[in-house]
Amino acid sequence: MTRSLVGTVGGAVLAGGSSSRMGRDKAFLEVAGVPMLSSVAGVLDGVVDAGVVVVGGDADGVRTLGLTSVADRFPGDGPLGGILTALNHFRGGCDHVVVLSCDLPQASERSVMALLAAVGETPAVIVPVLGGRRQWMHCCWPVVALGLLETAFAAGERAPRRALGGMAVVEVSGLDPASLRDVDTPEDLD
Repeated sequence: MTRSLVGTVGGAVLAGGSSSRMGRDKAFLEVAGVPMLSSVAGVLDGVVDAGVVVVGGDADGVRTLGLTSVADRFPGDGPLGGILTALNHFRGGCDHVVVLSCDLPQASERSVMALLAAVGETPAVIVPVLGGRRQWMHCCWPVVALGLLETAFAAGERAPRRALGGMAVVEVSGLDPASLRDVDTPEDLD
């Protein structure tokens, strides 16, 4: 990774979803005896240098796991609200924030490092691509995107992919597909 281009990096795990298809809070589901939330936060902690926060979800449960909880500024308003909360949290202290969802049972440091390796001099959202689809819940966001995203959010946009305006997007392919796979239903865990 070219640290001079990346600068200081924070990590955020989004845990504010309703988990309605799972039937219970996905963040605390255990995979190989470890809550997914702890696993994802651990991956980020192994790569970022400005700390890791969990946005939204069960704050008491998050703290019980020894993690730092940050209240979602826009609960129930989808992932863009969580991304805005994460970028606001790290504003002034970071250049980039890697944001992962809490439901990635096989998140990997290697995949996160591949995103950071793709950071260039021009601000861009770094997003992995799997099967031709951008994986928006596994991205590296430049903190300078905050104003653009806030404007889109204020105008009613809730999908990160549609809130970018003219910001550049850099796609990263060739990552381990298992590291990008999320789980939404009990069957997905099998």
